[in-house]
Amino acid sequence: MDENSQPPPPQDQGCWARLPDVCLRRVFWWLGDRDRSRAALVCRKWNQTMFSADLWRYRTITFSGRPSRVHASEFASALWYVKKFGRYLEHLEIKFLNPYNAVLTKKFQVTMRGLLSCLGKNNSRLRSLSVQHLELDRLVWRSSTRSSFLKSLSCFLKKVGKHLSCLSLKGARLTVEQGCGLLGALSHPRGQSALSQLNLEDFFSHHLAVYSSARFRSTMAAFRSLSSLTLNYSCVSDELLEALCQSSAGTLWALNVKCHIHDPHGQVIWGMSWAKLARHATNLKVNFFFERVLKYERLVRILLPEVPVRSLSLRSCYFSDPDWSMRPTLTHLLPTFRHTLQKLTFEFNNHHESLDEELHLLVLSCRKLLYLKIWAFLDVKFVERVLKSQEEGQCALRTLKVRIYTNRYETNDEDRTLREIHRKYRKLIDAELNYLVIAYPMM
Repeated sequence: MDENSQPPPPQDQGCWARLPDVCLRRVFWWLGDRDRSRAALVCRKWNQTMFSADLWRYRTITFSGRPSRVHASEFASALWYVKKFGRYLEHLEIKFLNPYNAVLTKKFQVTMRGLLSCLGKNNSRLRSLSVQHLELDRLVWRSSTRSSFLKSLSCFLKKVGKHLSCLSLKGARLTVEQGCGLLGALSHPRGQSALSQLNLEDFFSHHLAVYSSARFRSTMAAFRSLSSLTLNYSCVSDELLEALCQSSAGTLWALNVKCHIHDPHGQVIWGMSWAKLARHATNLKVNFFFERVLKYERLVRILLPEVPVRSLSLRSCYFSDPDWSMRPTLTHLLPTFRHTLQKLTFEFNNHHESLDEELHLLVLSCRKLLYLKIWAFLDVKFVERVLKSQEEGQCALRTLKVRIYTNRYETNDEDRTLREIHRKYRKLIDAELNYLVIAYPMM
């Protein structure tokens, strides 16, 4: 530096020194934990920003289920985070990805015991908790490890149950006794729970006829303010619908039901039970998700006319059954809900029958349909027919997603036709539709 030169005045040292607190917190928000910790060493102001509550309200903690040097410290870092910033948490998501062996599940259980204990003592802000896909019925979970983990989680839910509004235990796969014990921990001393959103998809192990359990029904009756409930059809019974009618009719607006091929789904549920629930829960909409349950004889016993169905998803993945036909479902069953259906998702292997005409007529009959997703063997012209109907005001779609299966490796002809269709209806698509249509070789 030249001897005659003068150092810049303090106010010109840089824009970072004058950055407003709200902007500085936004910068910190985009940083990872390690970068935040390093930035906190710069000055006192940045150190104070590090402890801003809004930086730590949302958190996803992921544990790898396989031994790795990269993931060796994730258990320790999770505990460090909760001890240092856990008191600010409002929304917590915990993932344990495909545990490899019993050693890792034990390590996860010990870490979770410390983590939940610390949160239970220091946190009174938690509103949302998600612990998904634990699959506790797998052999990698030894009985003692599973019992210890459930005990820690149960104790934690007892502490936070008063203010917890959203809970997801999707994929836990418990016995009926274990599951009801865990849900019972959420009850207040008066026998009620503050939960408004509860996700119990695959909460119980496959093959369990939960609908026949009186304990499950009485446990669910303790939830007095549910607005959204997700569960398997193997849990649904006349008695459960009656319990929901008595306990949550004034608040319940979404009931999401998954029906899987491996879950019991042959129970008899009366239409009058659905009608009573719909009459008392006036805002209720029911969303069904069927996994490889596609035969008309099964669906017609579940999709009763009294059910206020808003959304339907029928998926067979890539499995094919030459004795199965989708036509009766499309022509006789689903039009029953044409006045309520807003979303339709089809993913099935129908290479043995053409369904273009039936699908198009179904779309035309469902005048409230906003979302349509189809993965199936279709003629490319099906897309053009739907777009023409949309242009003429015969349907009100906002989303159209189609994957057209073909039996050829090359889809050049289909791709060329789809480009021509897109050019023809480009103004309509740009103005009205979330549009994605592709041809896909299915070999």
